[in-house]
Amino acid sequence: MIATRALAAFCVLALLAGVSAEAKDRTQSITIRAGKADSPNHALARQFAEAIAVAANGAVTLDVQESQGSIDNVMEAPKRSGNYIFTTSPNVIAQARRGEKPFKPDPRYREIRALFPIPPLTVQWVVRQDSDITSLADLAGHSFIPGPRGSISERLTTAALQTLGIERRVQLIDVDVPAAPAALKGNQVSGLAMSGSYPVPTLVDLARATPIRLITLPSANIAKVIAGDDSTAAEVIPKGTYPGVDTDVTTLSVPAGAYTTTRMRQATAYAITKAFWSQHAALVQHNPPWQAVTGTALPTLRVRLHPGALRYYDEAGITVPKALR
Repeated sequence: MIATRALAAFCVLALLAGVSAEAKDRTQSITIRAGKADSPNHALARQFAEAIAVAANGAVTLDVQESQGSIDNVMEAPKRSGNYIFTTSPNVIAQARRGEKPFKPDPRYREIRALFPIPPLTVQWVVRQDSDITSLADLAGHSFIPGPRGSISERLTTAALQTLGIERRVQLIDVDVPAAPAALKGNQVSGLAMSGSYPVPTLVDLARATPIRLITLPSANIAKVIAGDDSTAAEVIPKGTYPGVDTDVTTLSVPAGAYTTTRMRQATAYAITKAFWSQHAALVQHNPPWQAVTGTALPTLRVRLHPGALRYYDEAGITVPKALR
């Protein structure tokens, strides 16, 4: 009986991938900061925290805290202990390391390391399926809702139209987000842009009510946008993501990830990373946006992996770009 109990205790700790070696790791407390409570990244952080907690089976507690956003999260990184995880876009880390405003130069930003990607904010360009618009270039002479001013969808739509040389030939309409789908359904506009982790529920509902087409941006234009904006990346929305959309669509996104610092112990980073990926299938099942996160998304992290996380990826046979090692 004693031997059986000992074996069971060992197996529980093994679910956190080796953190059982030291007693103090049995009930670690990890702080996660991820934007305001109503932000997409905060919701994603709660989801991956719950998944990790399930895999840890009580060996770790994760406290998801509200923050002012990615910039605030990165500013906190040099001040925090090793048990700190935060979400941000990699370009914000690059900005901090360059000491660009609002950041002040601090060598400790070099200590930030990556753990795993989270679903990116992806721009989705939508038109009616019964229209003759099959590319962004076809929008010339048409009206289009790019999204709220200052939003990711508005910024990247403008950038894409500029690469095509038609930004002055498209009538951009400023419409509230809730009213945009109705405007498209009613043929009041030719199309709309929306950013979010796909599938966006609003677009799923729209596709069920009115057949839609998602527009692909040619690779040459994507390269031009990325060259001028280091916050962006190419993203493929798989066919079948939305009803009636039966081809893959290549568009632009703003990638993001879960990060920590070199002060996190290697065993902890390894355990957290392994726990996350062990629950990935369950995450996708309950929260479809996680389908965008696979091993092939690692390059979008654009920051060296924590040695503990790197150990997991190497053991799992996941290809890691040289720049992340």
